[in-house]
Amino acid sequence: MGMPTDIGIVDLGMGFPYQSVEEKKHTYDFFRANLKDKESLQEMEFPAQYMFKQVPDVVPPDVDPVHYIVEKMDEFGIDMAKVGMGKNGIRAKELYPDRFFLSMSVNPHEGVDGLRKMEQAKADYDIVSVSIFPSGLVPQAAVNDKKLYPFYMKCVELDIPMCINGGIVGPRMPSWPQHIEHFDEVCYDFPELKIVIMHGAEPWTALAVKLMLKWPGLHYMTSAFAPKHYPKDIINYANSRGADKIMYCGYFPAGLTLERQFRDMPNVPFKDEVWPKFLRENAIRVFGLDRARK
Repeated sequence: MGMPTDIGIVDLGMGFPYQSVEEKKHTYDFFRANLKDKESLQEMEFPAQYMFKQVPDVVPPDVDPVHYIVEKMDEFGIDMAKVGMGKNGIRAKELYPDRFFLSMSVNPHEGVDGLRKMEQAKADYDIVSVSIFPSGLVPQAAVNDKKLYPFYMKCVELDIPMCINGGIVGPRMPSWPQHIEHFDEVCYDFPELKIVIMHGAEPWTALAVKLMLKWPGLHYMTSAFAPKHYPKDIINYANSRGADKIMYCGYFPAGLTLERQFRDMPNVPFKDEVWPKFLRENAIRVFGLDRARK
């Protein structure tokens, strides 16, 4: 049978295009202090540009970013998308409440103020997840750094997943905060926490699989990866004991076109029974989208 084409895909990482290159550059100011090389600081439009070609994330000023994304979703059979809590994400949720779900990024260095922001975002916008970028924090802090623990606690309290970058970081800064071994301690200390590893877990994908086998709350989504580059360890795990743990994340328009995603996608060797879980069912269950849609 292969990849279904009428399933109503859930994309766990949709963004909105910028309306100028300058707007795009300023988006990454929050971790610019961690960069040292001249190319990253002065020449690249965004700090991981060396990894991606023809990134489709800038549109003319007269193009509405929200309507642009809705048209793309319709074109590629995407029913629902998780988006950030920026101005376009909030407006998309207001205009299309059954199709967009909000997530927020948090900075553990904000301490109790950051926890209050989480509570307010849940109350005001019913956020379905929170994310932390360990290597992008200033100063950096590891996945298992105790500064992050109150935010893990708050996710348990609010019953929402924590999405957290794992593996070698794309921008040219140290990757030690995102070593996959750090997730083991967090899963041990927070058995009720749902964690979703973002951005690949490479080169420690075998360890990520071992930890997902070990810890019921640990999951994985395919953010920042074209389907032809999905790690073999992850594909094999999805096809065996991990069918309920692996979820689709398209990363459009931050790095990859949807045309590229869905041109490559049918060639991924998932078993027939894995596709509905990967493209839709796991995301709805893990992020509580049915509950949030009501």
